[in-house]
Amino acid sequence: MEIYLDNAAGTKIDNEVLNKINETYKQFYGNPSSLHSLGEKSLDYLNLQKEKISKILNCKSSELIFTSTGTESINLAIKGFINNQKKHIITSAIEHPAVLESCKFLENFGFKTSILSVNNEGLIDLEKLKSAITKDTALVSIQYANNEIGTIQDIKEISKICKDHNVLFHTDACQVVGYEDINVKNLNIDLMSLNGNKIYGPHIGLLFVKEGIKLEPLIHGGGQQKGLRSGTEDLPLIAGFALALEKAGESKNQEVNKLTRLRDKLVKDLLKIDGTYLIGPKNRLCNNASIVFKDLSSDSLILSLSDHKFYVSSGAACASRTKKPSHVLNAIKLNKKDIESSIRFTLSKYTTEKEIEKAIEIIQKVVNNLRK
Repeated sequence: MEIYLDNAAGTKIDNEVLNKINETYKQFYGNPSSLHSLGEKSLDYLNLQKEKISKILNCKSSELIFTSTGTESINLAIKGFINNQKKHIITSAIEHPAVLESCKFLENFGFKTSILSVNNEGLIDLEKLKSAITKDTALVSIQYANNEIGTIQDIKEISKICKDHNVLFHTDACQVVGYEDINVKNLNIDLMSLNGNKIYGPHIGLLFVKEGIKLEPLIHGGGQQKGLRSGTEDLPLIAGFALALEKAGESKNQEVNKLTRLRDKLVKDLLKIDGTYLIGPKNRLCNNASIVFKDLSSDSLILSLSDHKFYVSSGAACASRTKKPSHVLNAIKLNKKDIESSIRFTLSKYTTEKEIEKAIEIIQKVVNNLRK
């Protein structure tokens, strides 16, 4: 039995979504920018997909910008402010590297970055956010939910603070689709980054940009997508992404209940193992559990589990092959030894009760063997 509990890194594509992608490749191969009938056919289909997505997000189709990945979406949302007259950005210490590195890049162009600390659950202090805002603040970028420890920020309240201070607000929402509200009007946000490979869809990103916000493009060329992201739109992946979003919304309540139950069972039984404890908040993403196995190397544990066809990670996938400790776990003030002993488990709609029971059995066996 193969057990995959690394879904925050990437999910297995849904079969219906894969079929939609393949069908689109076969039927809509004309360039949407071409004037001939095949181009018109593809353009009509592109507009149909944009309408589907805009209804789900409760926005205008003209407010959608498709990108290659969630990382590119985040880069555009932040670096797009490069020519802004205001030169101050606020973010948090547990953001995805795409956010932190984009802010760092803008510092080469006269920007200043304020990085808010978090408590041991990964939550920012809303009063500190208010205090950090100045007359020069152009943007606040706070992650909706953290990919390592599952912390869910109070996005509505953060947005209200930003609106009260006339500051734009961007959120990286890549981890929350199918679990939390992504209605941009409900959330009252200005920019939101999403991606497809976290929701059983293709590797594609999306940036919601509220009408009236001016961004500088990262990619120049033929001027597609209002000049904000040149390059021929990848229509098959867009169609697959639209279907993945639809399916995530339709099964939201059912999946949240199922994943919460399975996650809680996993946590309850793993915490029976000596020298273990749960990292992060009690109120977290329904599919997330991050656990410390004291005095064990996470690398050794991951490799030993992999020998049993059981796949997990020690944190963000983009940093898992580096030697740097997790900046997220550092930010919640986990000690270095425990950071090196932490494992992240993230479930998916494909996870079964049988897999969880087998996972518990394998972990108990592997931990006992490693501690001998």
